[in-house]
Amino acid sequence: MRPPGFWQAGPRHPVARLLSPLGALYGAAGARRMDRPGAHAPCPVICLGNFTLGGAGKTPSALAVAAILRDLGASPVFLSRGYGGRLPGPVRVAPAVHRAADVGDEPLLLARAAPAVIARDRPAGAALCRSLGATAIVMDDGLQNPSLAKDLSFAVVDAAAGNGNGHVFPAGPLRVPLQRQWPHVGGVILIGEGAAGEAVAAQAMARGLPVHRARLVPERANLAGGRWLAFAGIGRPEKFFATLRDQDAVLAATHAFPDHHPYRDSDLARLTADADRLGARLITTEKDAVRLPKDVLARVAMLTVRLVFVEPEPLRRQLAAALSSSPETR
Repeated sequence: MRPPGFWQAGPRHPVARLLSPLGALYGAAGARRMDRPGAHAPCPVICLGNFTLGGAGKTPSALAVAAILRDLGASPVFLSRGYGGRLPGPVRVAPAVHRAADVGDEPLLLARAAPAVIARDRPAGAALCRSLGATAIVMDDGLQNPSLAKDLSFAVVDAAAGNGNGHVFPAGPLRVPLQRQWPHVGGVILIGEGAAGEAVAAQAMARGLPVHRARLVPERANLAGGRWLAFAGIGRPEKFFATLRDQDAVLAATHAFPDHHPYRDSDLARLTADADRLGARLITTEKDAVRLPKDVLARVAMLTVRLVFVEPEPLRRQLAAALSSSPETR
């Protein structure tokens, strides 16, 4: 879905206030569900989630956390619900075999870095992760899913967006009232800069929770000297377009699609025609690229990014402590 504008327009927006009773019902149900005890996995579970609906950088955060876990001597395996895919799992993701329509786009990206499992039944997925040699499970999303107990959960926050207007869906982007979510997280990963994110960071620090600041760094970004038509179907396409401009890319046009958008032939024909008309090359995100057919992908450039922590050592210590959790409690 594409987030409505009033989600970022302040808590007193008339539409948000009108929808707030529905948000209260939705949030109360979500909070009760979130508080349920979950099954214990056979190895530590590190969860990367959001307070809100939509993307904030969970997948690059999961990749960065997995890299630290490997450096600590662990063997991480990714676990995802496989949003947007048709397979219920549990199944190991095979990039050479599966498509985004099978397992979702994000698991395909994760599987390039380490074994990845998709499963709507998270405990069953955790068992498969263990059979693949996992000594740590990195769960991409699932903060509000209680079926699997987590040893350490991080809320990933886009600093430019924060928690929006502070209301619960559909009045705002929160999945559950914020005060009911804080007890379930062990820290915040704050990506980028922005007053909205700093407000979340202040709340975290007031509760004694660490805030791990990070930024997305483009890789192989030699974009100067040409004209580009940029398109993206991610949580905040504007963030991708701004990154391109920061890399001195001249954007002839931009096209924003909803998050996880399944590109149809008509979408691709329109993008290709617009690029030809404007004398521009097509460029998109790595996450979007896995949803494109191979014949189209040959015409499309891709901007890859990686998450870099400003001060990685505090996060490293937190992860090391999670790895040392007692197996007798499982």
